[in-house]
Amino acid sequence: MATAMSKTRTHRLLAGLGLSAAVLVGLSAVAAAQDASAVSPQALKAKLDYCEVCHGISGRGFVGYYPIPRLAGQQVEYFENQLKGFVEHKRANVASPTPTNVMFQVGHVLSPAMIRAIATSFHDLNPKPLGGASKDKVGDGKKIYDNGIESANVPACGSCHGTKGEGNGPFPRLAGQLYPYVVRQLMNWSHERQEENSDVMAPIAHGLSESQIEAVAAYVSQLE
Repeated sequence: MATAMSKTRTHRLLAGLGLSAAVLVGLSAVAAAQDASAVSPQALKAKLDYCEVCHGISGRGFVGYYPIPRLAGQQVEYFENQLKGFVEHKRANVASPTPTNVMFQVGHVLSPAMIRAIATSFHDLNPKPLGGASKDKVGDGKKIYDNGIESANVPACGSCHGTKGEGNGPFPRLAGQLYPYVVRQLMNWSHERQEENSDVMAPIAHGLSESQIEAVAAYVSQLE
């Protein structure tokens, strides 16, 4: 009898904690949204203009001395996680031939509200991809993206990144991402990324050959 009552109380307590957790998550989301809306339009525009100096008009990305990634359409949670990674020195600008931490300088002065506002603004953009990859590789890239490579223990990319490359929460949007940027990231993953989901992606990146990486990069780069 006592045991049954104890279990009932435990279940009620857990249920109450679960409800409390759900409420807290909901309140956090509302608070974040309110914080972002509190950022002045003038201050936000100034930051967005600054971002576009490197990341291109409407966040399309830019291919110059080295590729600078597309931000347009990116998942808000992923965007925030990456800025946090730069600030915490878990990521660096390793796409550059001479790695620096420009993004640390950019990120560490931003408030959480401003980061959320910037991330949301870029998420809402969807300009045409820059393109530039060889179309000959797109077909092979689609097969890998949709089906993975069983013999190399590489799962379908779409299982995390979405069937159309739109991303999901902490998993980034790949659709329209710059071909040379995706190639660099996958070719040098272990040297570049120690942030969230790195343990998931590292064995996948290592399981792909250079030609397979190029094929996947070509495929996602032309997705809209």
